[in-house]
Amino acid sequence: MTATEQVRRPGQVRQVQVTFDCADPERVARFWCEVLGYEVPAPPPGFDSWGDFDRSLPPERQGSAFACEDPTGAGPRLYFQRVPEGKVVKNRLHLDVRVGTGLTGKERVDALEAEAARLEPLGATRVRLLVSDDFEESCLVMQDVEGNEFCLD
Repeated sequence: MTATEQVRRPGQVRQVQVTFDCADPERVARFWCEVLGYEVPAPPPGFDSWGDFDRSLPPERQGSAFACEDPTGAGPRLYFQRVPEGKVVKNRLHLDVRVGTGLTGKERVDALEAEAARLEPLGATRVRLLVSDDFEESCLVMQDVEGNEFCLD
């Protein structure tokens, strides 16, 4: 089997990108860079900055998209696209930010609360703490700068 055949083989996903619909793509992308330690990729060749690239677009496309990437390459690329409608219902998909992995009880809740305290000045909003029960450990439901839900888990 050639390398080309391996790449095109059905069922073998090589990468995943998570796309957010939003009103202000750059603002939301920069928020998630801070949350996850992601970085804004370099602008396209021929441009000194993303602002220069953005100004080269037709007016209706300016500010319409932004992205951020895991500098280690391990995590998915996040892509943010402007849409005309606002968020009106709960997300059907959300990110779990894994800050309490391996922790239980008060130690876990303390880790979740510490991360929430770091994220709130960045524009995150606390929604509710879901306390552990017989099946699930505690997690903290939050919203990003545009109201998209995510969990500190």
